[in-house]
This record gives sequence, C-alpha cells and structure tokens, in this order.
Amino acid sequence: METRSLTSIAHDIRTHWVKKDGTPNVNYAAKPYLDAMATLHSVNDMYGFDSAKSIVLYFLGNASSFRGEHAKRIKAELKSLIK
Repeated sequence: METRSLTSIAHDIRTHWVKKDGTPNVNYAAKPYLDAMATLHSVNDMYGFDSAKSIVLYFLGNASSFRGEHAKRIKAELKSLIK
C-alpha cells in the first residue's frame, strides 16, 4: 500500500468530519493541528519548531469527536505513520 501524504490525509479528514448537513464539524482543539497537517508531506517534516510526528499526535489527542468508519480508517492510517 502506498503511503499518502499528510496533506492528502488532512483533505480526507476535512471531507469526512462534517455534520449530517455537510457543514464542517472539526473540533476547535484539533483544527490547528489539522491545518498544520495540511501543509506537511510526511511525518519526517517540520512545522516551525515542531515535528510532523508531534503534530499528528496532538491531532489524534484532540480528535476524539471524529467518529465513524472513515474516522477509524484515517486514525489507523495516521497511527501507522507515526510508529
């Protein structure tokens, strides 16, 4: 399986973390980390003085309200990237 970029994963999250009416539903605490992920290619990149790996960890820590099948798949993908 080909590894997707964090930019691509962030786009996927924004596509699926929505309310039933289709409006965005990203948690306010996870949003800054999602925004940062959207600018990163891999977990080996840096975002300012923070590693992409730490950005992903902080996102996962603040994304508990992101639920459902897509969320499970995407979170598992992110966790596999930071191993």
